[in-house]
Amino acid sequence: MDISGCSFSELSYSTLFNTYINNFDELRSFYKYDPLNEDHIKERAKEVSAAAYLKEYLPALQAYHNELGIADGQQDALQKLGQENALAVVTGQQLGMYGGPMFTIYKTMTTILLARRYEKILERPVVPVFWLADEDHDFEEIAWTGILGRDDFNKINFEADGNNIPVSEEKIGDQIGAFRSNVKEELFDTDFTDTLWTQLDSHYQKGNSHARAFAGLINDWFAEEGLLIAGSNTQKIKELLAEDFKHSVSDAENIFDAIESQSSALEEVFHRQVMNGDSNLFYLSDDEGRVKIHQAEEGWKAGDRNWSEKELLAEIQDQPNRFSPNVFLRPIIQDKLLPTLGYVAGPGEIAYYGQMMKLYEEFELNMPPIFPRYTATLLESGISRIIEKLPFKFCEYDKRIEDLESEFVEQSDSVDIEAVFSEWKQKLDEIAEKPLEVINEIDPTLDGTVGKTVAGFGNDLDRLKGKVYRSIKQQEDTQLKRIEKIKVNLFPDGGLQERSVSPVYFMNKYGLDIWTNLLKEIEEKGLDLTRHHVIEL
Repeated sequence: MDISGCSFSELSYSTLFNTYINNFDELRSFYKYDPLNEDHIKERAKEVSAAAYLKEYLPALQAYHNELGIADGQQDALQKLGQENALAVVTGQQLGMYGGPMFTIYKTMTTILLARRYEKILERPVVPVFWLADEDHDFEEIAWTGILGRDDFNKINFEADGNNIPVSEEKIGDQIGAFRSNVKEELFDTDFTDTLWTQLDSHYQKGNSHARAFAGLINDWFAEEGLLIAGSNTQKIKELLAEDFKHSVSDAENIFDAIESQSSALEEVFHRQVMNGDSNLFYLSDDEGRVKIHQAEEGWKAGDRNWSEKELLAEIQDQPNRFSPNVFLRPIIQDKLLPTLGYVAGPGEIAYYGQMMKLYEEFELNMPPIFPRYTATLLESGISRIIEKLPFKFCEYDKRIEDLESEFVEQSDSVDIEAVFSEWKQKLDEIAEKPLEVINEIDPTLDGTVGKTVAGFGNDLDRLKGKVYRSIKQQEDTQLKRIEKIKVNLFPDGGLQERSVSPVYFMNKYGLDIWTNLLKEIEEKGLDLTRHHVIEL
């Protein structure tokens, strides 16, 4: 695998993200630690001891793995996390069908490699942890997968309706059969196809929860790399978090101000990623599902449910499993449960972490370093061969297809065919003048024959010119089709490949060990988080 790439500034990454990577000092009022500065990570490690609830969380986490059906592969990681001075590098993601898009893979790899790197540097146990977004209820966001199919990129939907409950609790229904068939139809049969589908079918089967299916798949791919899978959506774990849920209600005004002050300041220069609200909790209703809790005139409200503040605090204490954190509160509870050295995030997540530094202080925590995840595009050999025949760099394929085609046509018109043939005809006429005079002196009756002969030369040139134009058009059409093919593979669905294409597509072509091999390759080359990589398969 040949690794190359380009800078983030050459692609459609936000100004905030580019500043975060290249000019971190400009963002010091929003982020406590520079994730690319080893001294900052060492500083963070000194301040992190066991997380507030880690001792109680470990048996709850063991029970969580039993529930997910992946307990056997996690024993070593759990024991390591239980050591007195253990740290964790954490990442997380929604429970996408068949593992979600490729960035799930890159997040996980980044987490594993950072844990290995800092375990050596710090001489302390560092465990990579994948946090399942098992509280999220946006079913539409996870109910699809993307395949670079036989003719085009295809976004294949899982045709089922969510029930507005946490996605982790949603059960896989009969629709998995049609979904499976639609995905399989887009994939060519290879030596790896049968083994791949055996693996997928063992998890994505009717009656399994999405959490169990997703966790099982990630575990198959990365358990041997020491990855631990975590989450919070169980009764035992929610009981540990009851006090923090209550604090988010009883101190709601200060918490709102903490988020809003950072968000407003960030918005003045960059952008606000997530809107702030008067509550950071959801209520899990039997009738309405996961419903946002809001302040009301005389207390709090969620859907049809109303509480005074005292009543709400009492219910949180008695039934913490009825409550669920939002995007701001989720990182707080992670760091209450885990001794977090740092969190691995995508560009959008990094943006909303910029709104949160003062929120951490409200919960007596310091915001950890937010590592950018590894970001890459996989370049297959068929695309590599044709990309060499075109004048564009990889990053330029981020442009609209219409703009790429226009630029190519303008470049291909650099030779003025009309001028070439006009000059040729003119020179032919000039050359014919002297022979015509000589022949006329010898036999004037041959004048007409000479004229026809010279005109014939001109007609032959016109026919040749037509053939040249047709050849150019044919070559141009071929190249335009190549541009379209490259664009579809590198920037499918109008964005980076990692945001839409399923890992399943590559596993089917290159084998189930592709991620193990890629992880080794990245580790040998050195984990570089400062640019977008193009990896030639």
